[in-house]
Amino acid sequence: MTRTRIPLLKEIPLLVWLVIMWGALWQDYSAGNLIFGLAIALVVVNVFYLPPVELGGRLNVLAGLLFVVKFIGNVAVASFQVLWVAVAKGPRTKNAVLAVRLRSRSDLIVTATGHTISLIPGSLVVDVDRSTSTLYLHCLDIESPEGAERFRDQVLRIEEGLIRSIGSKEEMAIIRDGKLQAQQGGTR
Repeated sequence: MTRTRIPLLKEIPLLVWLVIMWGALWQDYSAGNLIFGLAIALVVVNVFYLPPVELGGRLNVLAGLLFVVKFIGNVAVASFQVLWVAVAKGPRTKNAVLAVRLRSRSDLIVTATGHTISLIPGSLVVDVDRSTSTLYLHCLDIESPEGAERFRDQVLRIEEGLIRSIGSKEEMAIIRDGKLQAQQGGTR
């Protein structure tokens, strides 16, 4: 089975990321080390098949900064919530595995959403279904269907923040249409 060659222009973001990670791994950003990292990255992308990462073609810096601020706030709040659950409830804590179907079909948005939610204390990605863009998450201290819905809403807000920051125009339209439908549904 032959695979189609991915154009170098589409591989540039991956190559840049691999070179940056190489420098971070060795804690050395000298020219020689980065050139060697580029050589390793070129070998990796040509020997091992990696599906192309489709970028949305847009970057909203203000939305990205807002996302980072909200993320730091979520981490701080969740840290105290996990501390409280550990001290107050201990082993009596009820947990759940929840499925959250994302609106985006982009591998980049799905992956970034999963990583972001996993970095917030109290939740962890257990599995991802790429075909339906569904994240399966282990969640700490979910005692009711209402608590599960609040957690799902939090995941969808994280996805929305990522879409506003780096999502495509089509994904932005999905967010706008969803909000419009929610407003129309709420007024009936």
